Amino acid sequence: MLLAVAAGFILAVVAPFLAGWLRGWTGWLLAIYPAAVFAYLLTEMPQVAEGEAIRQSFAWAPSVGLNLSFRLDGLSQILALLISGIGTLVVIYTGGYLGGHQYAGRFYAFLLTFMASMLGVVFSDNLLLMFLFWELTGFTSYMLIGFESEKADARKAALQALLVTGSGGLILLAGVLMLGSLGGSFEISELLTRRDIIQQNPRAPWVLVLLLLGAFTKSAQFPFHFWLPNAMAAPTPASAYLHSSTMVKAGIYLMARIHVLFAGTDTWLYVVTTAGAITMVAGAYLAIRETYFKRLLAYTTMSVLGLITMLLGMGNSKYAVEAAMTFLVAHALYKAALFLVAGAVDHETGQRDIKNLGGLAKSMPLVAIAAGLSALSMAGVMGTFGFMAKELLFEAALHSTWYLVLTIAALVAGSLMVTVAALVGWQPFFGPRQEVLEHAHNGPLSLWLGPLVLSIFGLTVGIAPWILDGNVIAPAVSAVIGEPAKFHLALWHGFNLALLLDIVALAGGLALFFFITPIRDTLQRWDLSGRYGPTKWYEGALHGLNVVAAGQTRFLQNGYLRLYLLTIVLTTVILVGGVMLFSKALPPEIFTISDLQIHEVGLALIILVAAGMAVHASNRLSAIAALGVVGYGVGILYVMFGAPDLAITQFVIETLTVILFVLVFYRLEAYTPLSSTATRFRDLVISASAGALMTVLVLLAGEGQWFPTIAEYYNENSVPLAHGHNIVNVILVDFRGIDTMGEITVLAIAGLGVYALLNLRPEDREDKT
Repeated sequence: MLLAVAAGFILAVVAPFLAGWLRGWTGWLLAIYPAAVFAYLLTEMPQVAEGEAIRQSFAWAPSVGLNLSFRLDGLSQILALLISGIGTLVVIYTGGYLGGHQYAGRFYAFLLTFMASMLGVVFSDNLLLMFLFWELTGFTSYMLIGFESEKADARKAALQALLVTGSGGLILLAGVLMLGSLGGSFEISELLTRRDIIQQNPRAPWVLVLLLLGAFTKSAQFPFHFWLPNAMAAPTPASAYLHSSTMVKAGIYLMARIHVLFAGTDTWLYVVTTAGAITMVAGAYLAIRETYFKRLLAYTTMSVLGLITMLLGMGNSKYAVEAAMTFLVAHALYKAALFLVAGAVDHETGQRDIKNLGGLAKSMPLVAIAAGLSALSMAGVMGTFGFMAKELLFEAALHSTWYLVLTIAALVAGSLMVTVAALVGWQPFFGPRQEVLEHAHNGPLSLWLGPLVLSIFGLTVGIAPWILDGNVIAPAVSAVIGEPAKFHLALWHGFNLALLLDIVALAGGLALFFFITPIRDTLQRWDLSGRYGPTKWYEGALHGLNVVAAGQTRFLQNGYLRLYLLTIVLTTVILVGGVMLFSKALPPEIFTISDLQIHEVGLALIILVAAGMAVHASNRLSAIAALGVVGYGVGILYVMFGAPDLAITQFVIETLTVILFVLVFYRLEAYTPLSSTATRFRDLVISASAGALMTVLVLLAGEGQWFPTIAEYYNENSVPLAHGHNIVNVILVDFRGIDTMGEITVLAIAGLGVYALLNLRPEDREDKT
């Protein structure tokens, strides 16, 4: 598993170079990687089907609970098969879709990086590792959506997806850290055995909400769904891969993975089921208003994601989990195929609006077959894999706690999905022929191979469900519910209520299809979601964020160094001082003065008086002299407290500083007051507060010893290890040599800067005649 993930990142680095050499054959060659991962998963399938989990772990940062831990069980297997299997076809498809594109190599690099990251998400057995790959999928999806960066809508859509899913990622991180704290481990396999411990903690509902928010943003659940249709600005291979079968399923995977821990709780039932049901119906409704091929498919993807979420939310219902896992596969097969069909149609005809498409079956017969078979599965027609998934959906809804509401919601969404299936599978290929499509044709093999394979496989599984039920779906169900599950799909379960509901959905959807034009026009005329819906919420929030950021920048980044220093000092005083006061971390004994000596008090007074004179001096030379007194006073303090080496250094530096200041400052003009009395009083208060804070911190630091002293180590080892008797020099040169080298580097750079400034010469502006 580690090799499978790492190979993707390595191949992504060399992909641009391969694209430059191989050109049209690049997709075929790069497809070997996901095909090899798919083959590996097939070899492990018998062991996983027996209920065993294959685990690999390598120490990375064990002190913080981060390990390279990977786990292959039924749930990770079902997602990994989709990622690698569909990924193979998408990489091949990319070669035909982007053939001749000057940045095709860059696209391959992003796509392979995303593929490896997604495999990392589903293979990870460590929460922190999973989150790392989770964020990588968000970054690479941003690059893929905005691939055509010259287009404003692509840049805007990429930023929107990044902001929404990235914000959810930050929330997810908080949930991950809290879950690891509650369960005492970040290893997922260990957490799954600690359900009772986690649920008994009063913070468990809040942890669940944080995790769900991260999952909802990733899987486009209402009200975070709006980024998904806009992401259709991405090239079709990215849309087919990321936004139908992989990235948007990451949130589904997370909910399925934590199902064992939280399913059955009130928070899980109400939040997950409700969000899923609303998303399911809203997505199907929004889809029938659309006419652009890919956006229409995107809304139906949103609907199915809501459907699967709703099923996972139905507690520990075996029917619901079975339906969820079946729909997970069925949707990936037919939706990836339809996205690839949309791309092939766009590539060969230049048309994206289904109102301008029709009669393509004659000129694009293979693409039409793929679209027709996939649409039948999407509609849930008997004999397809989609039919089995939809029948299980109705069965799960009928056995749920809220059976009446959820059954009606499933029926409405199912009917609308039939309408959409007819719109994308029938109208473009068997509708009236359009004049703009005279030159349409199937295109190269790479464009129609993927959708045809996926659609035929969906039909095959519908006829022979034993191909997947025992080897793929049953192990996934077992992993989700946390106990062995026997599961068998069948083409015919007899005439029952679920079948009747499927027939009603088919009839209702077909009826809507025949009247779709007036219905769509009416919905578009009266629909208010675009004006008041979540998209407007996002735009308003983004505008508000930009306004706040601009105001904050004008206030904080004002260009005045003195204000920067005031901000830093005042913030430190308020935060640190406030914590010290409210936490009562100031023991009275630190302020005792019984052990003070008269000469120490006298030296302190001299330093204070000299500092005051430096501030109030009327000319620069007096101020420099006063500062020199302060410096020499500090040097005497070093002598008094046993640090003669520091004292000598202080005396030398202070002498040089005073001389340099005198040589430079006497050339400047006399002091000129540049600030008002109120400003100087403000600065006095802030500086006095900072000085008081530092005094208290020094007293606290000297009050106790939190760590063993290292002085003895230096005393004992300076001669035998470093061969030096001057301990300070040994520390600087040997024990802390890298620190010293860094300091020397900084000084050298500063010296070069000073040298450059001193050698600047103003141009001779005198007129020369």
